Amino acid sequence: MKIEFSSPLSNVENIIDSLKNKEGSLLPILHAIQREMGYISSQAIERIATKLKQTPAEIHGVISFYHQFRTSPPGKYQIQICRAEACQSRGSRELEAHAKDFLAIDYHQMTSDKKFSLDSVYCLGNCATGPNIRINDDLYGRISNQRFEEILSNVDRELK
Repeated sequence: MKIEFSSPLSNVENIIDSLKNKEGSLLPILHAIQREMGYISSQAIERIATKLKQTPAEIHGVISFYHQFRTSPPGKYQIQICRAEACQSRGSRELEAHAKDFLAIDYHQMTSDKKFSLDSVYCLGNCATGPNIRINDDLYGRISNQRFEEILSNVDRELK
């Protein structure tokens, strides 16, 4: 009896094949791959382009247009900082600068220990308590620079 193991690219192939004939299939394919893999690899972009008869540049153009798509693996803890106007009026720009300095990374990057990745988001729907961040699925409001550091220093205890 032969045991076959599923590879990440075979999962990508299955996702593309299951959705490619639907109208407007690109976005559902990208969402499904990112949900399955955590990000959209260059190999996945090549496969999508081939199967949808598009160029990799066209696929990458869509990915880069939408801020929620990643082309590199995320950290264990995915930090999103809200950049919507309500949060900006409450200090999110200063929080962004502090977060980048504190983590020593920029948006769409991951710390060298692979613990944190940093991304921006345009509204977490918690406008009255800005500035807001989300770490994985947990939302935090009224984030000062000091509170940001406290949350990250305790993240392994709070989030599992």
